[in-house]
Amino acid sequence: MKAAVLYKSGLVVEDNIEIPPLGDGQVLVKVAYSGICHSQLMEIRGFRGEDKYLPHLLGHEGSGIVVDIGKKVTKVKPDDPVILTWIKGEGIEAGGCKYRKGKTVINAGAVTTLNEYAVVSENRCVKLPKGVPLNVAVLFGCAIPTGAGIVFNEINPEEKSSIAIFGLGGIGLSALMAVESFDCSKVIAVDIEENKLKLAKEFGATHCINGNKKDPVKEIMQITEGAGVDYSVEAAGVVSSIEQAFESVRTKGGLCVFATHPKAGDKIKLEPHALISGKQIRGSWGGASCPDKDIPRFARLYTDGKLPLEKLLSHSYCLDDVNCAFDDLENRKVARAIINITE
Repeated sequence: MKAAVLYKSGLVVEDNIEIPPLGDGQVLVKVAYSGICHSQLMEIRGFRGEDKYLPHLLGHEGSGIVVDIGKKVTKVKPDDPVILTWIKGEGIEAGGCKYRKGKTVINAGAVTTLNEYAVVSENRCVKLPKGVPLNVAVLFGCAIPTGAGIVFNEINPEEKSSIAIFGLGGIGLSALMAVESFDCSKVIAVDIEENKLKLAKEFGATHCINGNKKDPVKEIMQITEGAGVDYSVEAAGVVSSIEQAFESVRTKGGLCVFATHPKAGDKIKLEPHALISGKQIRGSWGGASCPDKDIPRFARLYTDGKLPLEKLLSHSYCLDDVNCAFDDLENRKVARAIINITE
């Protein structure tokens, strides 16, 4: 098969990679589409710290068709269309595997998606809900369960509450769309790209702030008459954005939830008095989503027209152009790019 392999020197698209035989609890999937995101970009650029598994495959959100199953697999069967996700669901956790190209061993985790075929653990597969096309299905592997999951599972905003979304990539826009299911009085979108802020307006943002032109914290305080928002979601992936999202919430119970991890070694700075005065901050692991329960729920919102996910899919690339896709992501040219593995 063909796959994108991360070496110490960078990401290389390789041919003639041998697919290992299936072990207990493993599923062989012909990958149709893969997502790419900031987390993978950080890994490729070496910003996640020491990588002990080089060379290895990448990708943690995708869609495809089951080709074969290993022993003890009961969740899916051959020919099932599936969503591939990094978030552990029901089924066997079979761990990683090793592919080969000649004498070179190529490592892989329990799920990878930037390859034509993937050996994945049973618990990283979810049957594709009816009505969801394979390209849109990619978003259910990470962006939707994380972004929408934060809103539904971790915040569940009260009627007439206020919320700010920092960073309008796949996770941030997914969170913004999810907010439309609640009756929030103020929905504030923060980004540095005007095209993303324009999209945020279409998704229901009542206020938009360009962080390159105005101080988001000051603007939010002005919009909320000095009180701050009840909730903030941070999805930009930089320390300064997490700090601003925390500063923007009100005292006595305001909550900031962030789902991103900046460069290895970066630290956030918080004012201690803000914490003792009642501001709260916590990280989110995949929106606290349970894939087998939450993906069908979010899929119903999509098929009911409440999550217009096609608008997130700004660009599509073939696997040979995967480095171009990551360059465009790094240069903020795309909202959520997908890799069409079958092209």
